[in-house]
Amino acid sequence: MLDLDSWQEIFSILGKNRLRAVLTGFSVAWGIFMLIILLGAGNGFENAMRKGFSNSLINSMWIWGGKTTKPYKGLKPGRYTRLTNEDYEQIKKNIPEVELISSRFYLPGQNYVAYKGKSLKYQVISVHSDYLAIDKVDIIQGRSINNLDVLQKRKVAVITEEVKKELFNHKEAVGEYIIVNGFYVRVIGVCKDKDQNNNQVVALPITTAQLICGGKKNISNLCLTIPDSSSVKESVEIEKKIRSVLSGIHNFDPEDDRAIYISNSVEQAGRYMTIINSIRMFVWVIGIMTIVAGIVGVSNIMTIVVKERTREIGIRKALGARPRSIIGMIMQESILITSLSGFIGLLLGTGLLELIRTKMPANEYFYNPEADIRIAVTATLFLIAAGLLAGFFPARRAARIKPIVALRDE
Repeated sequence: MLDLDSWQEIFSILGKNRLRAVLTGFSVAWGIFMLIILLGAGNGFENAMRKGFSNSLINSMWIWGGKTTKPYKGLKPGRYTRLTNEDYEQIKKNIPEVELISSRFYLPGQNYVAYKGKSLKYQVISVHSDYLAIDKVDIIQGRSINNLDVLQKRKVAVITEEVKKELFNHKEAVGEYIIVNGFYVRVIGVCKDKDQNNNQVVALPITTAQLICGGKKNISNLCLTIPDSSSVKESVEIEKKIRSVLSGIHNFDPEDDRAIYISNSVEQAGRYMTIINSIRMFVWVIGIMTIVAGIVGVSNIMTIVVKERTREIGIRKALGARPRSIIGMIMQESILITSLSGFIGLLLGTGLLELIRTKMPANEYFYNPEADIRIAVTATLFLIAAGLLAGFFPARRAARIKPIVALRDE
């Protein structure tokens, strides 16, 4: 515990060397501040990527029709690939790795949904029973579309929470009938979609929607899941199997990547993890370099401090001061500067990150920047310890100098 005289002496020394104290403190504060900002920025990019994957299962695949670019079996390129019910059935039948699968079909034209004189325009999609699970949609009231709804072409619908509020004004929706493009359908469930851009949707069984559209067999796209344990390599092999099955139906070259488009979430997640790891490595390299720069700055200034005070040290030793007290005197000054500066850098860095987090508008590329305080505090303590160590050895050498030699120092 420092006594009052020691504190007065420390502040007196710092007051006489304000510029030196400020430069020492700035190197420490800047190192911690930059580390906090870099950690927060790295986490912001990482959180945005993870949020993008949170809206659907990471082991999912989405398939769309495309346009052929290669000739195949005498057929010219430039043919459009239009997915149908047969594609759904053949993938489900011939690829055992597929766990959940659903077609998705959008009702064409202007889709108006009416209830008791109120008519509003919504997106109307039709799906199989697995779709809501694949798209991570939560049922908050009633139930989801099931296999019997699809097989029996039942006129039922699941609506989102936003649609319920606008059509029913907080009344009970499950069991009520709404009119979709002139057809009565019964509401069987209310769901909440995690995707905020997709919150005004009415979902029907796909067979019902195709019946409403005159018995069409076309579908807009397919979605499916594969086992959670699938590696990127395994997912690519499954993707090749899907292309092979669809090429047999639509007569296109299985190597023609544009004949159909497949979004492989497992492969995308692998690429994103590579990017995330690269960002982490970059942040740590820059952060460590910044801290090292701070340590070098503290070391240089501590060496200058000891050299400037060599004559003072000689006087203290001539008056009977022990080497331990001389070393402690220099270390006390360093502890005060580095601790205070490290705290200021930590405070400014976390404050700036909090300001960015609260004021920055929603962005799909940067979300919720935050730094691990434990890492920041550990880095601060490490920087303080390194600064003390940098000053300890010159202070110890000075403490070993004989008083008569120290007094001769200019």
